[in-house]
Parts: sequence; structure tokens; C-alpha cells
Amino acid sequence: MRKVKSEHASLTRSKGVETLTFQTINLILFLAVFGYGFFLAARAIYGRYTFLKLGEPADLKTDWQSFWTNVFGQKKLLKDKKSGWMHVVMFYGFILIQFGALDLFIKGLTGGKYHLPLPAYPVFNLLQEITTFAVLVATLYAFYRRYIEKLARLKRGFKAGLVYLFLIPLMFSILLGASFEHVWQGHTLPAWATPISGTISMFFEWMSTGSAEVMFYVFWWIHALVVLSFLVYVPQSKHFHLLVGPINTLFKRQGPPKLTPIDFEDESITEYGKSKIEQFNQKQLIDLYACVECGRCTNVCPAAGTGKMLSPMDLLVKMRDHLTEKGSAITSNSPWMPTFAFAGANSATNMTVSKEEDGTYEYPINLIGDVITEEELWACTTCRNCEDACPVSNEHVDKIIDMRRHLVMTQGEMPAEATRTFNNIERQGNPWGISRKDREKWTEGLEEGLNAPTVKEEKDFEYLFFVGSMGSYDNRSQKITRALVQLLDHAGVKFATLGKKEKNSGDTARRMGNEFLFQQLAMDNIATFEKHGVKKIVTADPHAYNVFKNEYPDFGLEGVEVYHHTQLLAQLMREGRLKPVHEVKERITYHDSCYLGRYNEEFDNPRYILKSIPGVELVEMERKRENGMCCGAGGGMMWVEEQSGVRVNTARTEQALAVKPSVIGSACPYCLTMMSDGTKAKEVEDEVKTMDVAEVLALSVDFDEKPAEVAPGVH
Repeated sequence: MRKVKSEHASLTRSKGVETLTFQTINLILFLAVFGYGFFLAARAIYGRYTFLKLGEPADLKTDWQSFWTNVFGQKKLLKDKKSGWMHVVMFYGFILIQFGALDLFIKGLTGGKYHLPLPAYPVFNLLQEITTFAVLVATLYAFYRRYIEKLARLKRGFKAGLVYLFLIPLMFSILLGASFEHVWQGHTLPAWATPISGTISMFFEWMSTGSAEVMFYVFWWIHALVVLSFLVYVPQSKHFHLLVGPINTLFKRQGPPKLTPIDFEDESITEYGKSKIEQFNQKQLIDLYACVECGRCTNVCPAAGTGKMLSPMDLLVKMRDHLTEKGSAITSNSPWMPTFAFAGANSATNMTVSKEEDGTYEYPINLIGDVITEEELWACTTCRNCEDACPVSNEHVDKIIDMRRHLVMTQGEMPAEATRTFNNIERQGNPWGISRKDREKWTEGLEEGLNAPTVKEEKDFEYLFFVGSMGSYDNRSQKITRALVQLLDHAGVKFATLGKKEKNSGDTARRMGNEFLFQQLAMDNIATFEKHGVKKIVTADPHAYNVFKNEYPDFGLEGVEVYHHTQLLAQLMREGRLKPVHEVKERITYHDSCYLGRYNEEFDNPRYILKSIPGVELVEMERKRENGMCCGAGGGMMWVEEQSGVRVNTARTEQALAVKPSVIGSACPYCLTMMSDGTKAKEVEDEVKTMDVAEVLALSVDFDEKPAEVAPGVH
């Protein structure tokens, strides 16, 4: 330790024995209080750890890039610039302040004789003062955002603001303690190194050194007790995210989001889906304690934003509290059972819990029904905007789908529309229940000379054109299908369809919780692809595109390249095989499909196509790309009637109309239908058209020109 030069240390004026006695008592008290505080904190953390261990084992893989960019780079938090920079100051400020706290404790335990042995200690002290003041300002700004500005996404009330009762005294105790230290020890540092505490100390120069010493120790102990109280509070509150958030980010999902398959051949499984908190895997449970309760997820949720019951944040918080309460009851006989002064879970320890043969626990409070309502589960569009917005990489959608699976496949409980949709897909291969024989009727509208051969008719095809249920049966979507056929034919692309043999992709069934029906469809489709030697698939349906590309490989689809139609069209344009030449004078705003954009990070190709068309003015909505709002059709909600609030598609249409477009563009037949319905609801369908990107491109291509020659080796 480095000795502080001082001519005014009052303790050194006392007799050696008296000094030793005071410092010894102070040290003993400090060690006793800190030891007890650390014991309480460790006990609470251990309790949470035992609760996490109740979950199923998870295959954890590290994502260091996400860890560095989102934990230390604060990338996601900085999407909201105001809150983001406030958090950056607090995050790095607290890291630096820990060194200042250590320095302060050394001074108090040695009677001001020593401090941290740093070569540029005055610079360190200056940095500490600036950091402390910056954190104090950031804390006051956070209080302003929550209680004065009343930001909608933030909770209010005593519990939500309890952290301010820790942070504000913590910062003031540092500055005031340092101020009294200057009076007690004398100004041992240059004035430039103590700009704040030195200024404050001017108001206390009238005090004797003995009085200043007493005041120093008053604020020294205030600081120590606040630090310890906060340490005990953190693992028993939402602020446990300080420890768990970085861990959750490190182990975030890698690659595109996809659902975990169920092994229906495993005869030990007696029920499907998840209805008990311990059935979720340990990574899913870590999510619950990582939640910051910042409300960013709920703020962007299309269900929450239109008045539905679902709030992604509340879903995680309720599951977290349920885990805490049930975990408390299960582990109540442990000598390390933590206290839950801030968790509100004490009553749970008196509840009877019995372990079942399948490893779960019988508990009087049901996760589905008592904690999470069915209405919440059926409001989700699976758009994953909540996950994109979450600063700690929480994954909400998988939990919702897991609980839907239980309702559908174990309890047989679902909206009537869902039952009808499943039956129609199972019997006729489409959600409407229209005859399988009508799947090719869309070809009757093709222009003379155009042909859409089937795999039976065209053996030497390069791309399988998977038309999809919307493109085959929906009258409006059939126009997209025909435009795409016209473009592919003009570009000289060899393609074929499955014709009447085509089945539903299974995406709707899977997102609605019917994993069994999905797997049946997936296996049948994969067998068909293999039978006809399919190596490339193109589709205008982002849901089919996503499920083929990211989820079918789990069931054996190998060596098949999957393209969305905007990707292939953009490629053909870059190769010169499609040339937009006719002017299309339209002001177009493009709506990002969730399953094309957030799920597969395809934002640029649709925009490239539109920007390349002469006459098109592309204007962006406020919510675009990664933060684009869902149209309301995802997650099977296309087939379930919205019972409460504003219709999601109407809200999204209003966002599009705000930029005064003449056309709302899309690259998804589901989105196009929802946006078309939105313009009708707003009674602007005569002024604002809704069109697929392929339809707009078809208006610009001169089909009278000789079709482009296919260059050898160009694909």
C-alpha cells in the first residue's frame, strides 16, 4: 500500500494503543458486516442456481461475438439512444467505481494512511470523481425517465424505483466522504484531481479535523452498508440481470431462430409441450432471471401495441416469479434455502410439493391458466421483434410455442379456428380445406404462351417452384404467382412445380403448436423432394422459405439450396437476365416480412429490386428492417380471429400510410393480404395499392423483348 502524507491525521495524534484499538474494532466490524452480507448474497445466488438446476439440461454453446458487442459494446441498448447512453455511463461507471470503493475501504481501514498503490494516483482520483458524478447524473436521468417523463414501457411504483434508494446515496457517500477526508487529512492531492469533492469541502473548512474524521467515517459506513445492502438485494430482484444478463448473452442462440423438434418415437414421453416450469431447459430458465424489465420487448410487440393481453416482458416476469415460488417450495428443506425479502415468494414455501415419476413436481398453481393465460399464448404472432429488441438476448417465442404445444397436443385445447385449420391442412393440404384438385387452378390465368410445368412434365429443371397454399388458392396471391412465372420464364430459368402433389409446408401447424402434423408434412415433403432430385427450391412464401431452409434439415433435408423469390429475382437482375426498363411512377413503401427479415436477415434484395425500377420512389416507414412491425398473420394468427384491441394489420397499415405512399410493397403473400385488408379498413384501397415486389418488377420488364440467353454455368 502507498502511504498518504498528512500532517493532520487525528488518529496518529492519539496514543498508539488507542489508535490500534479503534482501527481493530473498525476492522472487526467491517469484516463481520461484510462477511454476513456476502453470506446472504451467496445464499440468495445459490438459491437461484438450484432453481435453474430444476430445468432440463441445455446444450449450451458460446457466442463470444454477441457477448462483446452487446455486453461491452451495448449494441442493442443503444438502439434507444437516450436510454442507451444513460446505461453506457452506468455500466462502465460502476466498473470503474469498484476500484474507487476498494480505495475508499483501504483508507477507512488504515485511518487514512494508505490508498491504492497506483503510479498516477491523482489522475485515478480525478477519473473517479468524474465517473461518480456522471453515474449520479445518469441515475437522476433514469429517475426522470421513469417517474417524470413516465416512459410507457417502464414500470413505476416503489419496487421499480427501489434501486434509486441505493444508487443515489451510494454516489453522494463517495463525494461527501472524500470531501470530509480533505478537511480531516488536509488537501494532499492537487486541486485539479479533486474538482467536485474539493469544491464541496470548502463548505466544511470550519470543522475541526476530529469532527471531519467522524463525518468521514459516517459516510464511509453509509457507503459500506449501501454496497452490502445492494449486494444482498441484487440476486433477489430484477437487478439479478447484472450477473445473469452477460451469461445469457454469452449462451444466446446461434444461427437463425428455429424450434426444437419433439421425438414422437420416444415412448417415455407421456405428454407433449411444456406446462410446468421445470420442463423448460436451463437456458430458457436463465432467460427469466436475465430479464431487465426494461419493457423494450413489450414496446415493439404487435400484440401488446394493439391492446392484446400479451406483454412479452410480463410473460417472462410472471414465469420468473413462478419459478422462484415453486423453486422455494421444492428446496424449502435445504439449509441454504435463501430468503426472498424482495421476491414476494414467502407464501410458496408453505405449499405442498410432491415429485412425480417423470421428474416434474405437483404444485397447486398451474403455469398455464393460473400464471400465463391461454389468451396471452394465442395473441403471439411469433414475429420475434421482442427478441430483437431485448438487450440481454432473451428468447420469448420458443416458450410460447412450447406451451401452445401442450394445449394442442396434450390437452386438446385451442381456438375453434385452429382446430378447423388443422383439419383442413390434414385433409386437403391447405388451411381453407379447398380440394387438392384445385391446387393448379392458378395456372388457368397464365398469359398465352406461358407454361408452369410440373416435375412430371419437366425432368430437367433447375429450381423447384414451391407455390405454397396462398399462391395456389388465394385469388390475390395467385397474381403474384403468375407474375413470378412470367419473370422466371423471361429470364430463361428452368423450373417446375409439384402441381397437385404439392402439400402445405407445415409452418402454420408448427407455429400453432401442432408439432405432430408439422412433422408428418415435413417428412412427406422431404420424401417428395428426394424422389424428384430437387437441388434448389424457390418460393414467394417467406414462411415456407424459412421452414425449408432452417427447420427441414433437422428432419433429413440435405444438399438443397432454398431461395426466396426476391433473392432469385435480384440475382437474375444482377446477371442481366432481367432488365427493368419501363418507368413505374409510384411512391412505394416496403413492408418487411418477419420471416424473411428478422428470421433470415433478408432486407436488402427486395429494396434492391425496387430501387432498380425506373420511376420508383422508395420511402421507408419509421419501423423498418430489424424493427419492422409484424402484419399480424404470423404464428398461425392469419387463421385466428383477433378478439380484442385494434387489429394488428390496421395498425401496421397506418404506419405505412404515414409516409404517404401510392403503393405498399411486400414480399410475402400473407403480408400482402393483411396490408390489403388494412387499406380497405382505412377506406384508402382506391388511392393506395398493395403489390408484391415481383408484381412491381413485372410492370417494368419488357416481355416483348427476346428472353435472355442463359449463360453457361450461370445459376
